[in-house]
Amino acid sequence: MEFQDAYDVIVVGAGHAGCEAALAAARLGCPTLLLTLNLDKIAWQPCNPAVGGPAKSQLTHEVDALGGEIAKMADRTYLQKRVLNSSRGPAVWALRAQTDKREYATVMKGIVENQENLTIREGMVTDLVLGKNDEIIGVETYFGVAFACKAVILTTGTFLGGRIWVGNKSMEAGRAGEFAAVGLTTTLHRLGFETGRLKTGTPARVDKRSVDYSKMEIQPGDGEVRWFSFDPQVWVEKEQIPCYMTRTTPETHRLIQENLGLSPVYGGWVDAKGPRYCPSIEDKIVRFADKESHQIFIEPEGRDIPELYIQGFSTGLPETLQILMLRSLPGLEKCVMLRPAYAVEYDYLPATQCYPSLMTKKIEGLFCAGQINGTTGYEEAAAQGLVAGINAVQFAQGREMVIFPREQSYIGTLIDDLCTKDLREPYRMLTSRSEYRLLLRSDNADQRMTPLGRAIGLIDDRRWNLFTRKQEHIIGEKERLHSTRIKEHEDIGRLITQHTQQVIKGSITLADLLRRPEIHYVDLERYGLGNPHLHAAEKEGAEIDIKYSGYLARQQNQIDQIARQANRHLPPNLDYDSITTLSKEAREKLTTVKPLTVGQASRIGGVNPADINALLIYLETRQNLTTSPW
Repeated sequence: MEFQDAYDVIVVGAGHAGCEAALAAARLGCPTLLLTLNLDKIAWQPCNPAVGGPAKSQLTHEVDALGGEIAKMADRTYLQKRVLNSSRGPAVWALRAQTDKREYATVMKGIVENQENLTIREGMVTDLVLGKNDEIIGVETYFGVAFACKAVILTTGTFLGGRIWVGNKSMEAGRAGEFAAVGLTTTLHRLGFETGRLKTGTPARVDKRSVDYSKMEIQPGDGEVRWFSFDPQVWVEKEQIPCYMTRTTPETHRLIQENLGLSPVYGGWVDAKGPRYCPSIEDKIVRFADKESHQIFIEPEGRDIPELYIQGFSTGLPETLQILMLRSLPGLEKCVMLRPAYAVEYDYLPATQCYPSLMTKKIEGLFCAGQINGTTGYEEAAAQGLVAGINAVQFAQGREMVIFPREQSYIGTLIDDLCTKDLREPYRMLTSRSEYRLLLRSDNADQRMTPLGRAIGLIDDRRWNLFTRKQEHIIGEKERLHSTRIKEHEDIGRLITQHTQQVIKGSITLADLLRRPEIHYVDLERYGLGNPHLHAAEKEGAEIDIKYSGYLARQQNQIDQIARQANRHLPPNLDYDSITTLSKEAREKLTTVKPLTVGQASRIGGVNPADINALLIYLETRQNLTTSPW
């Protein structure tokens, strides 16, 4: 076969996984080709234009700490930012940004277009070219052009065999208005790969000028803007745009219940599994029939875009019915629908066919990242893309692969779950999926990941100097807090006792004072006991390390206990439905599989480490009750 050009790495698909993979490979010095079906849709956000949220924000911070791009993009193009779960502990704090869809794609397109060592080209890959030892040596496009390479990364998103549905009407498409990727699935089958079908969906878009916001609850952004990236160069505060919340009504539910048979799933035309944690509105009505209404969020798609995203209202019901459903929501009675909702089903490769490097086990030099591995979400895709890009370079250069252990990052947890668990439904990152979540926080993502990013070659001198200076400041501040004491009878001691009702007996270090639940670093600053030379992130880092040191030690003990309990037998008649501390998904999976041991239970897809911990506590409690003399 004659090759038109040769590259070290070829990336197929220019979504969030593809962009991260291509940028990483090019920045590490490898000539890289990024092939996409549509040059005008690079880094497009086909569903909700948002980044972050529970667990997804941790992934975003980690990608940035390694030298990736998604965090910077969110900080550059946000419309609104909010910290979710702020009233709870830092392990579950979740920064979320609503982003400008067009600006996000435009800025990212400019970044990849101007990246040294990176070539972008429009084309549909239909075949993989193998060498004598069944290793990757190139790709071929639909129109017969071939490119040589040492490694290929597939990031095909929902385009691989994609088909969209609105009611019983369907067409081949990766998303509305765009071609599906055809031919590649046949190639993968020929090479011995197993594929399956998954489903996702997106809601209708409505004209913001046709909405009555006075009937909705306003959802403003946070007054103090926080950042995904650890790089201050991208921190530019912008005027925030509010979101709004409305709710479904009895009329909404009636319309759906009476027309369930017209949806692709309930009508029987689609049997692909959809995302458990982002269900369609018809799934919500069926699964939660006892609920009188559901929250629906009205979110802008851009500063200069008239479209509103109706979050929580994705559906595959017919278009004529969709407008009636929309107009049953308070504030949308006169809304104009600009784009209909649709469901999309697509091919994926169960990621158990990949090593933790994301290289496939069957074909050397072939990597997979993003929705092709069965995940959902831009953040999960970006994280996988970065890992695949790094390891494609390692492979092309004959170096050892970089593996991310689950105890060190959410990225490691994500990839470990994908590669070891037989997941047959779209995977979404959740904080409960990590048994190490108190250790794997957003605030310390740079502490955990930036040294690795530096060793790999993605963190430059400027970023490294920023990082080392921050860590030095945090260490120095912790030392100061541990060594500085205040006394009960000093003026400052009496003042703190009077204002906070926190009694000081004799004397106390600032660190011990900070460990008290009612005291925070901002309180120390109020009494002149803070360090005015530190940035907010440095103060927060020192406080969290001190305040939660006991919790971290306790979690490590729980982790050790789980390791010791792996061979513990489970009663065959155990009623998992009665264990309310287990997640609903875990109760379903455990009841179906009926594992023999705790170790076996931990390897069931959908059973998280938090569920295993809850199960162990239940077993201990039950044992104590049966052995108690009382």
